[in-house]
Amino acid sequence: MSELSAFNPEKFEQWLPQAQRQLYVKSLMQRVGMTRWRAECFVRLWLYLFLKDSQTRHTLPKLPLKELAFPQGWVECSCHQAADIFYSDRERGGERSAGMMLDKLVALGLIRKHFDGNCTQIEIQPLPELLEHHTLDSTAIVKPDAFDLRSDAIPIANMLASNYNWLNRNTDTVPYRIANILRDWASQYAGGMRVLRRSDNQNPVGFYVLYPTLRESEIKFFAPPSQGLHLSRVTEVDPFKIALPGDETCRSVFVRSWMIDSSYQKQAQVLFLQDAQQTLGRMKEDFPNLWDMYTLIIHPSYAELGQALGFQKTGSDPKLPLYWMYQAVDRFLKLDIQKAMSNIVS
Repeated sequence: MSELSAFNPEKFEQWLPQAQRQLYVKSLMQRVGMTRWRAECFVRLWLYLFLKDSQTRHTLPKLPLKELAFPQGWVECSCHQAADIFYSDRERGGERSAGMMLDKLVALGLIRKHFDGNCTQIEIQPLPELLEHHTLDSTAIVKPDAFDLRSDAIPIANMLASNYNWLNRNTDTVPYRIANILRDWASQYAGGMRVLRRSDNQNPVGFYVLYPTLRESEIKFFAPPSQGLHLSRVTEVDPFKIALPGDETCRSVFVRSWMIDSSYQKQAQVLFLQDAQQTLGRMKEDFPNLWDMYTLIIHPSYAELGQALGFQKTGSDPKLPLYWMYQAVDRFLKLDIQKAMSNIVS
């Protein structure tokens, strides 16, 4: 391939067959804010930049590729080239649409973009899950464990940041903010913070927070959901105050985070949910009048999970695709997780 400036879908099919591209698309679909078309565009762009970078370095691999690697740094790609990459096999789409798609991929934390006055440079963000989907030993044993604010905050923050980048224009400081917030929460009450940990290297691959909510903050569960965002927003004040053990007026628990690396969802989703039941049971010893359970849905895949677990929609947002869901604590504790998840665990 001597010229990559014009995107040729048939030629790219030879480099990375459709079935292989769809593995990457499926992995990307686990990210919040991601649609199938955005994922497809990103994979096309990734493939193009990788081949262009390889060609520049005279290291163009033999086809077909078994897997993609990240380009080494910034690669030039104009909006005209991006339009060829995204829309050459479609009737609609031009340079303006391509530019908007690139901006969306930046907001999702998948790429970085820089214009130096002459041309646009793009860098693929080296997100571990994009390679782990194909190289990680997903059969590694994982087990629920307590959140360690010393060693887990940074990897968990980076994992969660990929979920929230689509809500932020400035993504540079999101992991730093999240790490500090998680450590602050854990220093006040760590009983509801758990990780899913690999037994071989001790790295966390999943995380959840059951956040006991102070009575005065309960009204926020009836406000627009966007007012309940904190991990994803650059705001100094947390809209929800945490309750401390022994608070008999605490009636609500907020599922403030739930995430499992896509490579481990099949083997660990039920296990992690059962752990959440056990954690909530222990929390009732600290908060004897814990009755209500709320979660904020920021992605359709979480809505499906919530519905399977008996949560019901209680309020939507007028500006963003967010909404609250509710379940009674006692009902969740009695739920047969294995049975509830049997229809959606694939």
